[in-house]
Amino acid sequence: MEAWVRFSAQSAAKERVFRAAQYACTLLGYTMQKNGAGAELLARIKQLEAHMSLGRKLFRLGNSAEALEAAKRAIHLSDMVLRFCITVAHLNRAMYFACDNVLWAGKTGLVPHADQEKWSQRSFRYYLFALIMNLSRDAYEIRLLMEREASGKRPKGTENGHQAQVDNGLQHLALRLRIQLRLLGHVLRSNPPLLLDLVKNACDIFIPLDKLGLYKTSPGFVGLCGLTSSILSILTIVHPWLKLKP
Repeated sequence: MEAWVRFSAQSAAKERVFRAAQYACTLLGYTMQKNGAGAELLARIKQLEAHMSLGRKLFRLGNSAEALEAAKRAIHLSDMVLRFCITVAHLNRAMYFACDNVLWAGKTGLVPHADQEKWSQRSFRYYLFALIMNLSRDAYEIRLLMEREASGKRPKGTENGHQAQVDNGLQHLALRLRIQLRLLGHVLRSNPPLLLDLVKNACDIFIPLDKLGLYKTSPGFVGLCGLTSSILSILTIVHPWLKLKP
């Protein structure tokens, strides 16, 4: 109960719950439409999805300032690649939240003449750039950990010994691929925060790709990806040690 009280006291946690509910509605609506549900029921689910989306935007008011502060902290990181990826990701998140705030103002009638489609496309572009930076950061951290693991636990002579026994070029390539895949699996199993961040970002990236028309999927797939990433985000809030740092 105490953990739930701490969780529900955070606006970010409430936003994640609303996000999970929104994409659950997207997935449910798509599934029911495929199964021939009535138009009235589908309209109600669509309306509930819209309410959840509007509620999320309310919880995100002011998040641009938080993202800018995070960018200011990231700019002091010693690792140049991490500094670039994390800082640029936070700056894009700040712009995404700013566009999202304009959308919220337009939907609530505070700015009735706001071009909803234009601001929506802008927000998804910034969201996509932020996710690309996040995935680049994940890939960089994975590479560093794989190099560290390989140099620390696998003697250099081991791979050379295997290579000496391999005559065929394709067999040699397959051997190296198996070694790298085993190493990748070990690194991800040993680093749950990195694994969760990678899966979450990989799921999320299909959302702006679909909305921008760069890679069209289906509402059901978008709903599944959004629901999965939302649940993973909730896990990192409930268990802070699962959040990738810095």
